[in-house]
Amino acid sequence: MSLIAKIIWQVEMQLQRPTSLDDLADRCAVSPFHMARVFRMATGHAPMTYLRARRLSHAAGLLAQGDRDVLQIALDLQYGSHAAFTRAFVSYFGVNPRDVRKVRSTKNLQLMEPLKMDNTTFVDVSSPTLIRIDAMRIVGISAQCTFEDAGAIPGLWQQFNAREDEVAAAPGPAFGVCCDADGAGRFRYVAGMQAATDAPVPDGMDVVTVPACEYAVFQHSGHIADLPKTVHAIWNKALPESGLTHRAVPDFECYDQRFDVETGRGTVEIWIPVIGSERSN
Repeated sequence: MSLIAKIIWQVEMQLQRPTSLDDLADRCAVSPFHMARVFRMATGHAPMTYLRARRLSHAAGLLAQGDRDVLQIALDLQYGSHAAFTRAFVSYFGVNPRDVRKVRSTKNLQLMEPLKMDNTTFVDVSSPTLIRIDAMRIVGISAQCTFEDAGAIPGLWQQFNAREDEVAAAPGPAFGVCCDADGAGRFRYVAGMQAATDAPVPDGMDVVTVPACEYAVFQHSGHIADLPKTVHAIWNKALPESGLTHRAVPDFECYDQRFDVETGRGTVEIWIPVIGSERSN
């Protein structure tokens, strides 16, 4: 079962139970940040936004049956009061829950039905190589991003490419590090290069330490614009099928000599931190 399918199933199981983003992530054996990132990428919804929409849609169906009290429906679906439920219902549907109960119909409501994912749309991703690395200190230019607005990332790379000579780094690949994530979908993206532990940080730049651990290394080949498709397939198909478990530390992209900055084409490595395996290289 893909990660998206697991999240959708868990949401349906939690409609009438108290739950949080951390709870959903624990049940899906993934960090809240990566669960939110993958779900948003695949569906266009944040997980908790989808959960709220499903609860309200389920409530609308119960109201249309006309057999239950509005307050009882509100409490069953984890709303603390009649007023809180009514506000949420009116905000989402534009009508009062009493009106739906009165007409006993949801035909004029835009319900959020359970999502059904087409697993045939995944791009092909080769099996990962397992590599254990020492800690790396990455110096570069960073920005705060969200899943809804990651538009700053291409500009970061343009800024860094123009200033990369200021970083006291040995010749080598560039790294795009995703770090300091939270469950609300916010994260820090650092475009930079590996520098020595005592290397100075130029003005206007930032630093992040990638810890020593084992990584599952996947490859994306083609244009950089298609990288999200590969990342989606990794998190929802390739990584689960590998039997590996994600570890909640920064992941990163590696851009070496196989990637052409001018054309945006070539091979990019996606390094996903995983819990230790005996198969590492």
